[in-house]
Amino acid sequence: MSMSRERGARERLVVIGGDAAGMSAASQARRMRGPDELEIVAFERGRFTSYSACGIPYWVGGAVGGRDELIARSPEEHRARGIDLRMRTEVTRIDVAGRRVRARDLESGAESWTSYDRLVIATGARPVRPELPGIDATGVHGVQTLGDGEALLDTLDRTPGRRAVVVGAGYIGVEMAEALIRRGYGVTVVDRGREPMSTLDPDMGRLVREAMEGLGVTVAGGSEVTKILAGDDGRVRAVATSDAEYPADVVVLGIGVRPETALAREAGLPLGAHGGLLTDRAMRVRGHEDVWAGGDCVEVLDLVSGQYRYVPLGTHANKHGQIIGTNAGGGYATFPGVVGTAVSKVCDLEIARTGLREKDAHRVGLRFEAVTVESTSRAGYYPGAAPMTVKMLAEHRTGRLLGVQIVGREGAAKRVDVAAVALTAGLTVERMTSLDLGYAPPFSPVWDPVLVAARKAAAKVRATTSA
Repeated sequence: MSMSRERGARERLVVIGGDAAGMSAASQARRMRGPDELEIVAFERGRFTSYSACGIPYWVGGAVGGRDELIARSPEEHRARGIDLRMRTEVTRIDVAGRRVRARDLESGAESWTSYDRLVIATGARPVRPELPGIDATGVHGVQTLGDGEALLDTLDRTPGRRAVVVGAGYIGVEMAEALIRRGYGVTVVDRGREPMSTLDPDMGRLVREAMEGLGVTVAGGSEVTKILAGDDGRVRAVATSDAEYPADVVVLGIGVRPETALAREAGLPLGAHGGLLTDRAMRVRGHEDVWAGGDCVEVLDLVSGQYRYVPLGTHANKHGQIIGTNAGGGYATFPGVVGTAVSKVCDLEIARTGLREKDAHRVGLRFEAVTVESTSRAGYYPGAAPMTVKMLAEHRTGRLLGVQIVGREGAAKRVDVAAVALTAGLTVERMTSLDLGYAPPFSPVWDPVLVAARKAAAKVRATTSA
């Protein structure tokens, strides 16, 4: 039975999930309304709050000194701000009709109901862990949480061998490859895609593969892992595909994540094609006035394609939290959508993308022109000028920018931000050519590489339109 409160009592906001979206929402709601007006109860099943999962590869690789550097705010700091944060407590059921949640203390096993006036679901994502023979062998690790990072570091410290296999060549995979290289491991990356970084078109992914191979990484593309092989001691010894075995003293899974929405599904809340919760622009769960959701458990509107996508990134999660907290606290804010911007690196190679890939444009029925240019990060005569490749997609006839991908050395990745702004503003490639970007030889050629690509794309659009 739902708990009741006397009329006139303060309202209660319940938050499920204590990381980026959940605690950003709780903190913002507290800024909006004081403890006398709004009680905030947050549940987190893990041991840490408000931390940067994106920083785990850099912690493992030694670029970040320690675990605590990745924690933005501790449980004690949240409690000091008037948030009743209950750690190691897992919500097991959402009763939407009764406006309550059931939670279990993972230490004692005790369970209880907590009623809510407003609810925030920020349950995040779960790593893809395929059901393969040997997947539970000692030495096989995911890297989703700080606890995962601690466990991997412990294995690396205890393992005498220096052979590592990374399964998956997406963002986490290539970043973990770098981390393991820095720790002196020989690294093999196994991925079922022909080229690494499936968020890029294959021709740009090929550049990433060639650079990784130049760093000494073995890249086994087009390979499906069939099993993990373990020795008599239960420790991993190799990763097997249909046509090869790769010796391994440690295995890191970087296959990606899926939205953690089992609770929401059981509660009858609306999910999209990718399994994420569906919300309106205020991040309110569709059809539920006092329930919000954000972070890696939701789907977001792609402003370029007009369709909903699953884009689990910390930048979005923190924005979602701010918007949810504002709305749950009685204010008003909206999240318009995303253009799909992401950057990564493997050693000195920088990788960036925003907007649509070729197959994305094909899938939504867009005709387009694609161009690729080679340029440098600085004026060619200035010391330290590094090569970069920029690929740009523009809509056929209209010239509307559809997407940009960049692979290069120092100074390449953050150039994608110019394209992200242009996509958000709906600029054409013709209009982009006149953007007033900063120039000096230490920072850019006279024509920035993104603008060189825009010029080439604009010329191709004009040529095909007049043909």
